[in-house]
Amino acid sequence: MTYTETKLKGCFILEPTVYEDERGYFFESFNETKLDAILGYKPHFVQDNQSKSQFGVVRGLHLQAGDYAQAKLVRVVEGKVLDVAVDVRPGSSTFGQHIAVELSAENRKQLFVPRGFLHGFSVLSEHAVFFYKCDNNYHKESEDGVNPLDFELAVDWKIPHEEMILSQKDQEAQSFEKLRLKLI
Repeated sequence: MTYTETKLKGCFILEPTVYEDERGYFFESFNETKLDAILGYKPHFVQDNQSKSQFGVVRGLHLQAGDYAQAKLVRVVEGKVLDVAVDVRPGSSTFGQHIAVELSAENRKQLFVPRGFLHGFSVLSEHAVFFYKCDNNYHKESEDGVNPLDFELAVDWKIPHEEMILSQKDQEAQSFEKLRLKLI
């Protein structure tokens, strides 16, 4: 497995070693010992989630705050997405900055998103199956988020605006400025 730390400290792109032959392929999608060595600490994953979405869907930007904050290890098992992480850790030198990484079944890349980040993705293929591990259970009362089309964050979701499909919850989510005021 190879890994690259992004410009956002603690956020890593992971690429597995893939073994292919005429029968197909094999790769290790998760190895606790290797991930612990990369991160320098031991996240304990307690929940796996999976979603399927069609082209144009934008999910996020979401986070869980406080005692229920979550780190995530995300990957795509079918299709292609643009995965986005936004640093909202108070005091971070990259607060408010984001990265966008294309994850697909073909490139097999994964993204480790540490606690203290907004997270979301857009579906760039006909459909995508998105899988992620969380190191904390979902807790509705700790959920927060920002409208994915927030002008201040200016995320390029790689989908024409008129083709985007957002949930009502995401359309009505607060601005980044309102979240900033809560966090700082």
